[in-house]
Amino acid sequence: MAKRELLLGDEALALGALHAGLSGVYAYPGTPSTEITEYIQGHPLTAARGVHCTWSANEKTAMEEALGMSYAGKRALVCMKHVGLNVAADAFVNSAMTGANGGLVVVVADDPSMHSSQNEQDSRFYGNFTLVPTLEPSSQQETYEMVRAAFDLSEKYRLPVLMRLTTRMAHSRAVVEVADVREPNPYACPAADRTRQWVLMPGNSRVRYKALLDDWDRLEREAAESPFNDYADAADKSRGIIACGIGWNYLMENFPDGCPHPVLKITQYPLPQELVRRMAAQCRELLVIEEGQPVVEQAVRGVLPAPLPVRGRLTGDLPRTGELTPDSVRMALGMAPHRAHAASETVVPRPPALCQGCGHRDMYTALTEVVREYENARVFSDIGCYTLGWLAPLHAIDTCVDMGASITMAKGAADAGQHPSVAVIGDSTFTHSGMTGLLDAVNERSPITVIISDNLTTGMTGGQDSAGTGRLEQICAGIGVEADHIRVVVPLPKNRDEMKRMIREEIEYPGVSVIIPRRECIQTAKRHVAEKIRK
Repeated sequence: MAKRELLLGDEALALGALHAGLSGVYAYPGTPSTEITEYIQGHPLTAARGVHCTWSANEKTAMEEALGMSYAGKRALVCMKHVGLNVAADAFVNSAMTGANGGLVVVVADDPSMHSSQNEQDSRFYGNFTLVPTLEPSSQQETYEMVRAAFDLSEKYRLPVLMRLTTRMAHSRAVVEVADVREPNPYACPAADRTRQWVLMPGNSRVRYKALLDDWDRLEREAAESPFNDYADAADKSRGIIACGIGWNYLMENFPDGCPHPVLKITQYPLPQELVRRMAAQCRELLVIEEGQPVVEQAVRGVLPAPLPVRGRLTGDLPRTGELTPDSVRMALGMAPHRAHAASETVVPRPPALCQGCGHRDMYTALTEVVREYENARVFSDIGCYTLGWLAPLHAIDTCVDMGASITMAKGAADAGQHPSVAVIGDSTFTHSGMTGLLDAVNERSPITVIISDNLTTGMTGGQDSAGTGRLEQICAGIGVEADHIRVVVPLPKNRDEMKRMIREEIEYPGVSVIIPRRECIQTAKRHVAEKIRK
C-alpha cells in the first residue's frame, strides 16, 4: 500500500524535492515560502544524505549558490517569496542564458491579498520574461508530483524551471500519496561543448538567446502534452473556462459532479495556445480563473484569431485584487454565493503589534522621545518585525519600501539636506541588503545615524538563523565605520536614558554612526528556555 502523509503545500514540495534526489536547498526566509526549507532541514533524509540546507544571506546569493550546485551536476532547489525574486532577478534572469546542468528548480511563493507582503506581484510574468518553463500546481498532491517532474524537465532542456505557489496552496494541508525515493545525481560539471554558454560575454549570449527562443517553441508543445494540463470537453458551449493552478481547485469545488462547460486546466506554462484556440472555436465566451494578476487573461486576448468575449479579472467578473475564493468563482459563473458570516461580523479585528517584552519596543520608545526634540527629524525603516513601529501607539517610522532601503534612503535624504536622518534596520535585513548602502554612506561620510536593531534572529519569519549574528560590529568596522561610532546597548526600560543619550550624540556627529541595540527576540528566547526545560 502506498504511503500517505498529511502535508502543507510547502511540505509537499519539500518532500517531493527530497524524493527527487535533491542535493541542496538555498533560501532566505520569507512568508509564505519559509516552511519549504524548514521541512527539508528537519527531515531524516537530509541528514542521512548530507543535503545542504543552511539559510543564505539573501535571495540573490541563494540563487547563485543553487546555480553553482547545478553547474556541478547536482539537483538544487532555491526558495523565496515573490518580492524575493526581485532581489534574485539579476541571477535568475541570467540563469536562463547560462542554462542548467543538474536540475535547477526555482520556487516562488506569491502572496495575493498581501497577508505579509508589500505587493501582489505575479511571478508568472518572470517565467515569460526569462523564457523558462513555469509550473503552478492545483493541489498538494500535484505539488509533490510536479516538483519531481520539474527536475526532470530542467535536465531535459538544460534550463532552470520556475515553480509558483500562492499563499493558500503553500499553507493549506491535504493528504499526499508519496512515491519512491530517487538517488542524488553524481558530481558532473558541464561537458566541454556546453561550457561556452556559462560565460555570458556578448558573443556567447547571442548564440544562447537564439537557442532559448527555439526551446520556447518546444516548451509550448511540452505544455500542450503535459499530464498536468488537461482539456475536458462538455456539452454546454455557451462558455469555456480556463482555470489555472488553485483556480482549477476552486472551480471543481463548485462542480463536484463535473463542470457542464468545457474546461482547460493550466498548471504548466508556456500557455498552450492551440488548446486555447480549440476552446475558442467551440465556445461563445471564455472565463479565465487565475490566482494573482491577469497573466493568462491578457495572453488569451493576444492568442485568439478573432474577437471573442474573454472574462476574468480585467472585466470585473473576478476581483482585480486579493485572493480568489470558491464564492468569487461561483459569482463569476453566475451562481449565487454561499451564505457565510463574514469575518468582520464574528471576529473583532486585531491589528498586528510588536510582542510584549520586545527589544524593538524599547528601542523605538527611546528613539521617538529623541526625534521629537528636532523640528524635522525623519526615520527611514525597513522590512522586519520592527516595521510595526509605524502603528499606534509608537508611530515611530516614516518609510518602509524594500529590504535594505532604510540606509540608502536615509543617505539620499541627507544628501538633500535632511537632518536628522535616521535609518532603522534589523540584523538579518542588514546582512541581506543593508551592507552595501552602509558602504555608500561611509564612502561619502554621510551624516546619518543607523540603528541596527539586533534581536539575534530572523524574527519576522519565525526565528531562523541570521547571517550576521555575533559579527555586526566587525562587519560595520570592516565597511569603514569609525570604531568610536559603533555603539552597542541593551534595549531595556532601565537603559532608556543611556539609549537616548547615545542617539542624541550620534545624531550630532557629522558622519556615519551605527547604534546596535541588542537583545534576543522574546519569542526565540521563550523557545530556547522551553528547549532547556525539555532537556
